[in-house]
Amino acid sequence: MGEFIDAALGFPTVLFSFSLAVVAGYWALVLLGGLGVDLLDAGTDTGAGAGGADGGFGGLLVAGGLDGVPATVAVSSLVSLAWFVSLAGSALLGGIGGTAARVVLSLAVLVVASASAWLGTRLAVLPLRRVFRGGAETSLRDFVGRTCVVRTGRVGPDFGQAEVAAADGSTATVQVRRPAADVPVAGAADGTALTFGSTALIFDFDAAGGFFWVMPYDAAMAPDHPRS
Repeated sequence: MGEFIDAALGFPTVLFSFSLAVVAGYWALVLLGGLGVDLLDAGTDTGAGAGGADGGFGGLLVAGGLDGVPATVAVSSLVSLAWFVSLAGSALLGGIGGTAARVVLSLAVLVVASASAWLGTRLAVLPLRRVFRGGAETSLRDFVGRTCVVRTGRVGPDFGQAEVAAADGSTATVQVRRPAADVPVAGAADGTALTFGSTALIFDFDAAGGFFWVMPYDAAMAPDHPRS
């Protein structure tokens, strides 16, 4: 037991031990219903089109080929595999050589553990993408028919984001597009432009592009709008 603790708290395993404790605590809260699986996904893209992954943490996952699943799943796999490989390597090589040799070996274990964690997670992500992508697409299609509020300066055939509320009251920022034929030209009637703060109606979901098609929303045309 003492050797296990020494290895877990020694370099380089200690670099992953704290992260592993956080991951274990997180999943314990998920099982108890206190947190959702997608805690880290506010700014990442799981392949279904909600949010973006142009930079930051989501960009790192995309660059590493670990996108397509909830970020919490990818991070948990990375941390767990890195910790296990690091612990095993430290236990096997702990008694070899002097101080200088142990430093070199510890650095080698760190590199191998990091590479193994990435490779193992990359292999695990491949089959999981279909599962999460299919579930995310089904969930996103529930937004069709709902109104949304534009959160970008404009919405066009190639750009736009909006905030939409789900049936449970939660909100999500999604990618939206407006058909080119529906984009108003100069001098068009007021109320047809989709700019920041405008209300739009989601009328379709493009699974291939990962975005929603929207159009201007006229509250007077809504079925439940009071007639004058």
